Amino acid sequence: MEEKVKKKDIRALTLDQLREFFVNNGDKAFRGNQVYEWLWQKSAHTFDVMTNISKETRDLLTSNFVINHIKVDQIQRSSDGTIKNAVRLHDDLVVESVLIPTKSRTTACVSSQVGCSLDCKFCATSRLKRMRNLNPDEIYDQVVAIDNESRLYFDRPLSNIVFMGMGEPLMNYNNVLKAIDKITSPEGLGMSPKRITVSTSGVPKMIKKMADEEVKFNLAVSLHSAIDEIRTSIMPFNATMNLADLREALQYWYSKTKNRITYEYVVWKGINDSQKDADALVQFCRFAPSKVNLIEYNPIDDGQFQQANDKAIEMYVATLERKGITVTVRRSRGKDIDAACGQLANKI
Repeated sequence: MEEKVKKKDIRALTLDQLREFFVNNGDKAFRGNQVYEWLWQKSAHTFDVMTNISKETRDLLTSNFVINHIKVDQIQRSSDGTIKNAVRLHDDLVVESVLIPTKSRTTACVSSQVGCSLDCKFCATSRLKRMRNLNPDEIYDQVVAIDNESRLYFDRPLSNIVFMGMGEPLMNYNNVLKAIDKITSPEGLGMSPKRITVSTSGVPKMIKKMADEEVKFNLAVSLHSAIDEIRTSIMPFNATMNLADLREALQYWYSKTKNRITYEYVVWKGINDSQKDADALVQFCRFAPSKVNLIEYNPIDDGQFQQANDKAIEMYVATLERKGITVTVRRSRGKDIDAACGQLANKI
Protein backbone atom coordinates (compact mmCIF):
# COMPACT_ATOMS: atom_id res chain seq x y z
CA MET A 1 0.00 0.00 0.00
CA GLU A 2 2.84 2.35 0.89
CA GLU A 3 4.46 1.76 -2.49
CA LYS A 4 1.24 2.78 -4.29
CA VAL A 5 1.14 6.11 -2.48
CA LYS A 6 4.65 6.95 -3.73
CA LYS A 7 3.77 6.32 -7.37
CA LYS A 8 2.85 9.35 -9.43
CA ASP A 9 -0.20 9.43 -11.68
CA ILE A 10 1.44 9.24 -15.11
CA ARG A 11 -1.18 11.53 -16.64
CA ALA A 12 0.13 14.40 -14.52
CA LEU A 13 3.24 14.37 -16.78
CA THR A 14 3.52 16.46 -19.91
CA LEU A 15 4.67 14.87 -23.17
CA ASP A 16 8.12 16.41 -22.70
CA GLN A 17 8.37 14.98 -19.17
CA LEU A 18 7.39 11.53 -20.47
CA ARG A 19 10.01 11.70 -23.20
CA GLU A 20 12.59 12.78 -20.63
CA PHE A 21 11.65 9.84 -18.35
CA PHE A 22 12.42 7.35 -21.11
CA VAL A 23 15.72 9.02 -22.07
CA ASN A 24 16.76 8.97 -18.39
CA ASN A 25 15.97 5.26 -18.30
CA GLY A 26 18.10 4.44 -21.33
CA ASP A 27 15.31 4.32 -23.91
CA LYS A 28 14.42 6.46 -26.94
CA ALA A 29 12.45 9.70 -26.46
CA PHE A 30 9.80 8.62 -28.98
CA ARG A 31 8.69 5.95 -26.49
CA GLY A 32 7.14 8.82 -24.54
CA ASN A 33 5.05 9.73 -27.61
CA GLN A 34 3.76 6.15 -27.83
CA VAL A 35 2.74 6.08 -24.17
CA TYR A 36 1.20 9.56 -24.39
CA GLU A 37 -0.96 8.39 -27.29
CA TRP A 38 -2.14 5.39 -25.28
CA LEU A 39 -2.99 7.60 -22.30
CA TRP A 40 -4.89 10.35 -24.10
CA GLN A 41 -6.02 9.26 -27.59
CA LYS A 42 -6.79 5.65 -26.62
CA SER A 43 -7.68 6.33 -22.98
CA ALA A 44 -5.77 3.31 -21.66
CA HIS A 45 -6.76 2.20 -18.16
CA THR A 46 -3.68 0.00 -17.61
CA PHE A 47 -0.13 -0.31 -18.93
CA ASP A 48 -0.79 -3.92 -19.98
CA VAL A 49 -2.91 -2.82 -22.97
CA MET A 50 -0.01 -0.84 -24.49
CA THR A 51 0.79 -3.60 -26.96
CA ASN A 52 3.29 -1.75 -29.15
CA ILE A 53 5.81 -1.40 -26.31
CA SER A 54 7.76 -4.25 -24.74
CA LYS A 55 6.76 -6.03 -21.54
CA GLU A 56 10.00 -4.83 -19.98
CA THR A 57 9.00 -1.21 -20.68
CA ARG A 58 5.47 -1.81 -19.39
CA ASP A 59 6.96 -3.24 -16.18
CA LEU A 60 9.12 -0.12 -15.85
CA LEU A 61 6.00 2.04 -16.10
CA THR A 62 4.11 -0.13 -13.59
CA SER A 63 6.92 0.16 -11.05
CA ASN A 64 7.04 3.97 -11.35
CA PHE A 65 3.50 5.15 -12.11
CA VAL A 66 -0.21 4.54 -11.73
CA ILE A 67 -3.13 5.48 -13.99
CA ASN A 68 -5.76 6.92 -11.66
CA HIS A 69 -8.67 6.20 -13.97
CA ILE A 70 -12.27 6.92 -13.04
CA LYS A 71 -14.82 4.12 -12.69
CA VAL A 72 -18.47 4.57 -13.67
CA ASP A 73 -20.05 3.02 -10.58
CA GLN A 74 -23.70 3.33 -11.52
CA ILE A 75 -25.66 4.31 -14.63
CA GLN A 76 -29.24 5.56 -14.44
CA ARG A 77 -31.40 6.04 -17.54
CA SER A 78 -34.26 8.53 -17.64
CA SER A 79 -37.54 7.99 -19.45
CA ASP A 80 -36.46 10.80 -21.84
CA GLY A 81 -33.17 9.05 -22.72
CA THR A 82 -30.92 11.09 -20.43
CA ILE A 83 -28.17 9.05 -18.75
CA LYS A 84 -26.60 9.89 -15.38
CA ASN A 85 -23.25 8.43 -14.32
CA ALA A 86 -22.08 8.11 -10.74
CA VAL A 87 -18.32 8.44 -11.23
CA ARG A 88 -16.01 6.99 -8.56
CA LEU A 89 -12.59 8.63 -8.35
CA HIS A 90 -9.32 6.97 -7.34
CA ASP A 91 -9.71 8.19 -3.72
CA ASP A 92 -13.29 6.80 -3.50
CA LEU A 93 -14.98 10.20 -3.77
CA VAL A 94 -17.93 10.35 -6.18
CA VAL A 95 -19.10 12.96 -8.72
CA GLU A 96 -21.87 12.82 -11.31
CA SER A 97 -21.94 13.46 -15.04
CA VAL A 98 -24.83 13.41 -17.48
CA LEU A 99 -25.41 12.49 -21.14
CA ILE A 100 -28.23 14.53 -22.70
CA PRO A 101 -29.45 13.25 -26.09
CA THR A 102 -31.54 15.11 -28.67
CA LYS A 103 -32.36 14.24 -32.27
CA SER A 104 -29.38 16.16 -33.62
CA ARG A 105 -26.74 15.96 -30.88
CA THR A 106 -25.52 14.35 -27.68
CA THR A 107 -24.18 16.62 -24.94
CA ALA A 108 -21.96 15.71 -21.99
CA CYS A 109 -22.59 17.65 -18.78
CA VAL A 110 -19.41 17.21 -16.73
CA SER A 111 -18.35 18.02 -13.17
CA SER A 112 -15.28 20.06 -12.21
CA GLN A 113 -15.28 19.75 -8.39
CA VAL A 114 -16.29 17.22 -5.75
CA GLY A 115 -19.05 19.32 -4.20
CA CYS A 116 -19.01 23.05 -4.92
CA SER A 117 -17.11 26.17 -3.79
CA LEU A 118 -20.19 28.40 -4.00
CA ASP A 119 -23.42 28.62 -1.99
CA CYS A 120 -26.39 29.00 -4.37
CA LYS A 121 -29.47 28.21 -2.29
CA PHE A 122 -31.48 26.62 -5.11
CA CYS A 123 -28.84 24.04 -6.09
CA ALA A 124 -28.50 20.61 -4.49
CA THR A 125 -24.78 20.42 -5.29
CA SER A 126 -24.06 23.57 -3.26
CA ARG A 127 -25.27 21.73 -0.16
CA LEU A 128 -22.43 19.27 -0.49
CA LYS A 129 -19.14 20.16 1.17
CA ARG A 130 -16.45 20.97 -1.39
CA MET A 131 -14.00 18.13 -0.96
CA ARG A 132 -11.51 18.93 -3.71
CA ASN A 133 -10.98 20.04 -7.28
CA LEU A 134 -10.99 17.44 -10.04
CA ASN A 135 -7.73 16.81 -11.87
CA PRO A 136 -7.58 17.37 -15.65
CA ASP A 137 -7.56 13.61 -16.34
CA GLU A 138 -10.66 13.09 -14.15
CA ILE A 139 -12.56 15.68 -16.18
CA TYR A 140 -11.25 14.17 -19.41
CA ASP A 141 -12.30 10.66 -18.32
CA GLN A 142 -15.91 11.80 -17.78
CA VAL A 143 -15.99 12.99 -21.40
CA VAL A 144 -14.49 9.72 -22.71
CA ALA A 145 -17.05 7.67 -20.73
CA ILE A 146 -19.96 9.71 -22.09
CA ASP A 147 -18.58 9.56 -25.64
CA ASN A 148 -18.51 5.75 -25.32
CA GLU A 149 -22.10 5.75 -24.03
CA SER A 150 -23.20 8.05 -26.86
CA ARG A 151 -21.76 5.64 -29.42
CA LEU A 152 -23.23 2.61 -27.63
CA TYR A 153 -26.76 3.88 -26.95
CA PHE A 154 -27.28 6.48 -29.70
CA ASP A 155 -24.93 5.27 -32.43
CA ARG A 156 -23.09 8.58 -32.76
CA PRO A 157 -20.10 10.28 -31.15
CA LEU A 158 -20.47 12.93 -28.50
CA SER A 159 -21.04 16.32 -30.15
CA ASN A 160 -21.04 18.89 -27.31
CA ILE A 161 -19.68 19.41 -23.78
CA VAL A 162 -21.01 21.71 -21.07
CA PHE A 163 -19.28 22.35 -17.76
CA MET A 164 -22.56 22.52 -15.86
CA GLY A 165 -22.17 19.52 -13.57
CA MET A 166 -21.00 19.59 -9.97
CA GLY A 167 -18.75 22.47 -8.96
CA GLU A 168 -17.84 25.98 -10.12
CA PRO A 169 -15.43 25.53 -13.07
CA LEU A 170 -13.71 28.89 -12.59
CA MET A 171 -12.80 27.92 -9.01
CA ASN A 172 -10.79 25.08 -10.60
CA TYR A 173 -9.51 27.23 -13.42
CA ASN A 174 -6.13 25.67 -14.24
CA ASN A 175 -7.34 22.07 -14.23
CA VAL A 176 -10.45 22.87 -16.28
CA LEU A 177 -8.35 24.63 -18.95
CA LYS A 178 -5.82 21.77 -19.00
CA ALA A 179 -8.68 19.29 -19.46
CA ILE A 180 -10.16 21.35 -22.31
CA ASP A 181 -6.72 21.52 -23.91
CA LYS A 182 -6.53 17.71 -23.88
CA ILE A 183 -10.13 17.34 -25.12
CA THR A 184 -9.51 19.70 -28.07
CA SER A 185 -5.96 18.62 -28.88
CA PRO A 186 -5.29 16.37 -31.92
CA GLU A 187 -3.25 14.25 -29.46
CA GLY A 188 -6.40 13.90 -27.32
CA LEU A 189 -10.04 13.78 -28.47
CA GLY A 190 -9.71 16.43 -31.16
CA MET A 191 -13.06 18.11 -30.39
CA SER A 192 -13.71 21.68 -31.53
CA PRO A 193 -13.59 24.25 -28.67
CA LYS A 194 -16.68 25.83 -30.25
CA ARG A 195 -18.60 22.75 -29.09
CA ILE A 196 -17.59 23.35 -25.46
CA THR A 197 -19.35 25.72 -23.04
CA VAL A 198 -18.02 26.64 -19.61
CA SER A 199 -20.83 27.75 -17.30
CA THR A 200 -19.97 29.96 -14.34
CA SER A 201 -22.00 31.55 -11.58
CA GLY A 202 -19.78 34.59 -12.10
CA VAL A 203 -16.18 34.91 -10.90
CA PRO A 204 -15.13 38.29 -12.38
CA LYS A 205 -11.37 37.91 -11.94
CA MET A 206 -11.32 34.54 -13.70
CA ILE A 207 -13.60 35.71 -16.53
CA LYS A 208 -11.04 38.45 -17.26
CA LYS A 209 -8.22 35.89 -17.08
CA MET A 210 -10.01 33.73 -19.68
CA ALA A 211 -10.39 36.76 -21.92
CA ASP A 212 -6.68 37.56 -21.61
CA GLU A 213 -5.79 33.98 -22.50
CA GLU A 214 -8.03 34.22 -25.60
CA VAL A 215 -9.83 30.94 -24.97
CA LYS A 216 -11.86 29.61 -27.88
CA PHE A 217 -14.71 27.89 -26.01
CA ASN A 218 -18.10 29.45 -25.18
CA LEU A 219 -19.07 31.19 -21.95
CA ALA A 220 -22.39 30.86 -20.12
CA VAL A 221 -23.29 32.77 -16.95
CA SER A 222 -25.80 31.53 -14.36
CA LEU A 223 -27.40 34.89 -13.66
CA HIS A 224 -30.93 34.31 -12.25
CA SER A 225 -31.36 37.96 -11.24
CA ALA A 226 -30.01 41.30 -12.47
CA ILE A 227 -30.93 43.00 -9.17
CA ASP A 228 -28.17 42.78 -6.55
CA GLU A 229 -30.42 42.43 -3.52
CA ILE A 230 -32.36 39.54 -5.05
CA ARG A 231 -29.29 37.82 -6.48
CA THR A 232 -27.51 37.98 -3.12
CA SER A 233 -30.54 36.45 -1.39
CA ILE A 234 -30.40 33.37 -3.64
CA MET A 235 -26.65 33.36 -4.45
CA PRO A 236 -24.97 34.75 -1.29
CA PHE A 237 -21.50 34.96 -2.85
CA ASN A 238 -22.91 37.86 -4.94
CA ALA A 239 -22.31 40.06 -1.87
CA THR A 240 -18.58 39.96 -2.63
CA MET A 241 -18.69 39.37 -6.41
CA ASN A 242 -21.58 41.66 -7.29
CA LEU A 243 -23.36 42.43 -10.54
CA ALA A 244 -21.33 45.57 -11.28
CA ASP A 245 -18.09 43.56 -11.06
CA LEU A 246 -19.59 40.75 -13.12
CA ARG A 247 -20.83 43.10 -15.81
CA GLU A 248 -17.44 44.83 -16.04
CA ALA A 249 -15.74 41.44 -16.42
CA LEU A 250 -18.21 40.38 -19.12
CA GLN A 251 -17.72 43.67 -20.98
CA TYR A 252 -13.97 42.96 -20.88
CA TRP A 253 -14.61 39.39 -22.12
CA TYR A 254 -16.65 40.66 -25.06
CA SER A 255 -14.13 43.38 -25.97
CA LYS A 256 -11.40 40.71 -26.15
CA THR A 257 -13.24 37.77 -27.70
CA LYS A 258 -16.22 39.29 -29.58
CA ASN A 259 -18.10 36.12 -28.53
CA ARG A 260 -21.79 36.26 -27.66
CA ILE A 261 -22.58 35.70 -23.98
CA THR A 262 -25.21 33.18 -22.91
CA TYR A 263 -27.14 33.77 -19.68
CA GLU A 264 -28.76 30.88 -17.84
CA TYR A 265 -31.80 32.17 -15.96
CA VAL A 266 -34.43 30.42 -13.83
CA VAL A 267 -37.66 32.30 -13.05
CA TRP A 268 -39.06 31.48 -9.58
CA LYS A 269 -42.48 32.26 -8.20
CA GLY A 270 -42.40 35.30 -5.92
CA ILE A 271 -38.62 35.78 -6.25
CA ASN A 272 -37.83 37.13 -9.72
CA ASP A 273 -41.10 36.82 -11.68
CA SER A 274 -42.10 40.51 -11.97
CA GLN A 275 -41.84 42.97 -14.85
CA LYS A 276 -39.20 44.86 -12.85
CA ASP A 277 -37.02 41.72 -12.84
CA ALA A 278 -37.38 41.25 -16.60
CA ASP A 279 -36.56 44.93 -17.25
CA ALA A 280 -33.43 44.66 -15.08
CA LEU A 281 -32.32 41.62 -17.09
CA VAL A 282 -32.71 43.56 -20.34
CA GLN A 283 -30.61 46.43 -18.96
CA PHE A 284 -27.90 44.00 -17.82
CA CYS A 285 -27.71 42.23 -21.20
CA ARG A 286 -27.60 45.24 -23.47
CA PHE A 287 -23.86 45.96 -23.48
CA ALA A 288 -23.03 42.98 -25.75
CA PRO A 289 -24.74 40.47 -28.06
CA SER A 290 -26.30 37.89 -25.81
CA LYS A 291 -28.69 35.00 -25.56
CA VAL A 292 -30.90 34.18 -22.58
CA ASN A 293 -31.85 30.59 -21.77
CA LEU A 294 -34.90 30.56 -19.51
CA ILE A 295 -34.52 27.25 -17.68
CA GLU A 296 -37.25 25.20 -16.08
CA TYR A 297 -36.64 24.85 -12.34
CA ASN A 298 -35.93 21.44 -10.90
CA PRO A 299 -37.07 21.14 -7.27
CA ILE A 300 -34.65 19.96 -4.59
CA ASP A 301 -37.34 18.98 -2.07
CA ASP A 302 -37.65 21.89 0.36
CA GLY A 303 -40.34 23.97 -1.41
CA GLN A 304 -38.56 27.32 -0.87
CA PHE A 305 -38.11 27.68 -4.63
CA GLN A 306 -41.03 27.03 -6.98
CA GLN A 307 -41.20 27.27 -10.75
CA ALA A 308 -42.93 30.48 -11.91
CA ASN A 309 -46.16 30.13 -13.84
CA ASP A 310 -46.38 30.20 -17.64
CA LYS A 311 -47.57 33.84 -17.67
CA ALA A 312 -44.34 34.99 -16.01
CA ILE A 313 -42.26 33.05 -18.55
CA GLU A 314 -44.28 34.53 -21.42
CA MET A 315 -43.74 38.02 -19.94
CA TYR A 316 -39.96 37.45 -19.87
CA VAL A 317 -39.93 36.16 -23.43
CA ALA A 318 -41.98 39.12 -24.71
CA THR A 319 -39.83 41.67 -22.82
CA LEU A 320 -36.55 40.24 -24.12
CA GLU A 321 -37.74 39.79 -27.71
CA ARG A 322 -39.13 43.33 -27.79
CA LYS A 323 -35.60 44.57 -27.06
CA GLY A 324 -34.02 42.32 -29.69
CA ILE A 325 -32.46 39.85 -27.24
CA THR A 326 -32.47 36.18 -28.30
CA VAL A 327 -34.35 34.05 -25.79
CA THR A 328 -34.99 30.31 -25.55
CA VAL A 329 -37.16 28.44 -23.06
CA ARG A 330 -35.38 25.26 -22.01
CA ARG A 331 -37.30 22.28 -20.69
CA SER A 332 -35.22 20.21 -18.30
CA ARG A 333 -34.14 16.67 -19.08
CA GLY A 334 -33.56 13.77 -16.69
CA LYS A 335 -35.66 15.08 -13.80
CA ASP A 336 -36.91 11.60 -12.89
CA ILE A 337 -33.35 10.47 -12.08
CA ASP A 338 -32.22 13.75 -10.43
CA ALA A 339 -30.00 14.47 -13.45
CA ALA A 340 -31.38 17.92 -14.35
CA CYS A 341 -29.74 21.31 -13.69
CA GLY A 342 -29.23 21.90 -9.97
CA GLN A 343 -30.15 18.35 -8.95
CA LEU A 344 -26.74 16.65 -8.89
CA ALA A 345 -26.18 15.62 -5.27
CA ASN A 346 -24.71 12.08 -5.30
CA LYS A 347 -27.97 10.42 -4.28
CA ILE A 348 -26.83 6.86 -5.00
